[in-house]
Amino acid sequence: MQSCRQPSRTKVWPRCRKSGLHSFAPQKSPPKARPALLHLATSRPENKHTKSSTKTSEDPFAELETYNDNFVDRFFIGYFAKKMSQQLGGVPYEPGYDGFVELSKQIMDGRNSKQQQQAVLGVLDALLPPDAPTTFRKIFPLKQWTAELNAAITQKFFAWLVGPLEVQEAEIEYKGEKKMWRSGVQIKKCRYLEQSGCKGMCINMCKIPTQTFFTETFGLPLTMKPDFEDLSCEMVFGETPPPIHLDEVYHEPCFTKNCVLADRDPNLPCPKVDTQRRKTLREAGML
Repeated sequence: MQSCRQPSRTKVWPRCRKSGLHSFAPQKSPPKARPALLHLATSRPENKHTKSSTKTSEDPFAELETYNDNFVDRFFIGYFAKKMSQQLGGVPYEPGYDGFVELSKQIMDGRNSKQQQQAVLGVLDALLPPDAPTTFRKIFPLKQWTAELNAAITQKFFAWLVGPLEVQEAEIEYKGEKKMWRSGVQIKKCRYLEQSGCKGMCINMCKIPTQTFFTETFGLPLTMKPDFEDLSCEMVFGETPPPIHLDEVYHEPCFTKNCVLADRDPNLPCPKVDTQRRKTLREAGML
C-alpha cells in the first residue's frame, strides 16, 4: 500500500497538502439511505475509551516541530530501524528518524491492516530476550505501582519516538472499583504521527500493536487515545483497550489536508485503518 506522502530528507518535514483553506463543495443530491446496521457500523460512536474534542478545527501541521536528537536518541532510532529493516528482509534505509518512518511505510506497503500489526509485533518481540514476557509477568503483575512505573519509564525513555511526554493521573477500574493512578502519559504532539501524516499508520503501526504488546504479551493493559485534532495522545497503563471496531478511531476519516484519499468523501472512514473493514464488521455481527 503506497503512502500518500513523499519522503523528506530535511530536519523540518514538508507536508504534501494543498495550500490555503480546504473547503468542500456541497453535494448535488442527498446520499442514498443506508441500511440501519451499516449506518451504525460507519458512524462515529462516543465511548469511554476516547476523548470527545471541543477544540476548533485547525491544521495541526501548520507549525511543525523540530528535533535535535542527541546521541542516545540516535542510538534508539538506529536500533529500532535496524530491527524494522530485518523484519523486511534486511532492506537498506536512511539513518535517522526520516529513515525510521520510511521503513514504517515499507511495512505498510502491500500488507493488510492485520499483517501490518503483526509485522510491528514481530519487531517488538525481536527487541526482547526469549523469556522476557514470562519474567515481566512475574515481576510486574497488574498493580498500581507497576502501572505507574511503566508510565514513568515511558516518559523517561521514549521521547525520541513520540516527542515530549508527561506523566499524569488517570482513572482506572481495578477490581471493580474506580481508582486514580499516576499511570497516564500525555504525549503533547506525537512526532511519529506528525512525520507520517497518516491516521492509518498511527493506528496500525503504533496504537494497536503497542496496546497488544503490553496487554497480551506483558499482561499489563494499555490503552492509547490519539487526538487527531492536535496530534496529541494519551497512554493509560492499567486500562484495557476496547476491540478496534468499538474504538472511535476506527471511524476516523483521512487527514483532509494531508491525504489525497480524503477528496473522495471527507466523511468516510480512512481505508487504511482497516483494509478488511467489511469482514471485520461482519464477524462482529454489525453487517
